[in-house]
Amino acid sequence: MTTTPPATVRRAVPGPSLARLIGVELRKLGDTRAGRWLLASIGLIAAAIVALQLRFVDDTAQTFTNFFTASLAPVALLLPVLGILSITAEWSQRTALTTFALVPRRERVIVAKLAAVLLAALASVLVSLAVAAVGTLLSGITGGAGSWDFNPTVAGHAAVFQSINVLIGAGFGLLLLNTPLAIVTSLLLPTVWGILSAMIAALHGPARWLDTSITMEPLLGPDMTAGQWGRLAVSLLVWVVAPLAVGMVRTLRREVH
Repeated sequence: MTTTPPATVRRAVPGPSLARLIGVELRKLGDTRAGRWLLASIGLIAAAIVALQLRFVDDTAQTFTNFFTASLAPVALLLPVLGILSITAEWSQRTALTTFALVPRRERVIVAKLAAVLLAALASVLVSLAVAAVGTLLSGITGGAGSWDFNPTVAGHAAVFQSINVLIGAGFGLLLLNTPLAIVTSLLLPTVWGILSAMIAALHGPARWLDTSITMEPLLGPDMTAGQWGRLAVSLLVWVVAPLAVGMVRTLRREVH
């Protein structure tokens, strides 16, 4: 008489939590040489801007607010590249097969990547605040204004400003899935649009709603009107939401080799 072996009970192994995936993606930001240099450059550029202000700006203008806001724009140029590298590294380094085999639900990986670059953008604001504090201290020591007057709303606007910049890069990265092409496109398209809208009179009106260099400019100050928030929202639909949505669909459907 033969006996039937007992059935093997397989227990479902839970996948990694979203928090763990975000931690992994944060580590990936600095795993490559390009990523490490990019992160280091954010701090170095912010510090360099403050140093230049201490050297060349009038003593009366050497305030915490001026140090802080002046460092935002140069850092904002690097954040889109950080967003692009976070997305496209999986494909350029051919690690997508491993990543999506370990986490088959690709949307969770993408959400973790977006959360990681947003945290990096917020960290860049903290870096700007830190170097502004150092600059204000040095200004006070060397006879400058050294004023600590600061409207906290400016810091909130800066967080939104840098978050938008990094998401623009991530959107182009998802849309194109190619590092050089995404970087060139993210830099070229807004520039070309800005030039055309300045040259062609018929585009002056739409540019107030679609040109991010115009709609995001009020974020560098303490006050924004409801109309400015509305125009910013419209421009983000074009430059952030649309690329992220189309890129998400493309990434979910793309074959991984």
